[in-house]
Amino acid sequence: MYKILIVDDEEHIRKIIAKYAAFEGHSVEEAGDGMTAVQMCRQGQYDIVILDIMMPELDGFSACREIRKFSSVPIIMLSARGEEYDKINGFDGGADDYVVKPFSPKELMMRVGAVMKRVKAAAPAEEEKSKNKIVELGGLVADLTARIVYVDGERAEMSPKEYELFFYMLENRNVALTRDQILSAVWGYDYFGDDRTLDTHIKLLRRSLGKYADYIVTLRGVGYRFDTGKII
Repeated sequence: MYKILIVDDEEHIRKIIAKYAAFEGHSVEEAGDGMTAVQMCRQGQYDIVILDIMMPELDGFSACREIRKFSSVPIIMLSARGEEYDKINGFDGGADDYVVKPFSPKELMMRVGAVMKRVKAAAPAEEEKSKNKIVELGGLVADLTARIVYVDGERAEMSPKEYELFFYMLENRNVALTRDQILSAVWGYDYFGDDRTLDTHIKLLRRSLGKYADYIVTLRGVGYRFDTGKII
């Protein structure tokens, strides 16, 4: 199964999560603050990290960004607040999923399973891109192999999920994509969570694309389309 790092300053929450994780066959290590979590991720290998936001020493947002500097380990963030601002901060920092407290430990383990399935499914797809595949649309240049996007010559910094979303829309440009199609392709067919996650990532992606944000067209009641007819 999976090796999980549980990071929360509340010991009883760590123990509850660890109990359910162990019941499902996972191995668990714990950290009580963000600084320790970053150090443990540097020193050890984990399959996934469950990371609380409000912690001493280093908060979850900062810890997530630090971990992303050297690791692509999947991260699920925990928070007592469900405001869009917090979710944007989490996803922008590189989180793969976001769970609001109080939560069901069973649901959390389902989310762990769903995130890991997506990670495993993405690995062969990345290996198939052995030949550099580059898409150029006006001032937008996307190297799908190297996972690099340039906006008018400047490299755009995106979270892992933003890259996946953007590349999926590029590969299906000028096609009306339903919300379910996008969630299934980018988050996994068994995605278990709030579909507002898609709207949050679209907002983040538009911000990353700057003046090209309008190329992502909202189709009310349907989903989205990447419209190359707008490319000059």
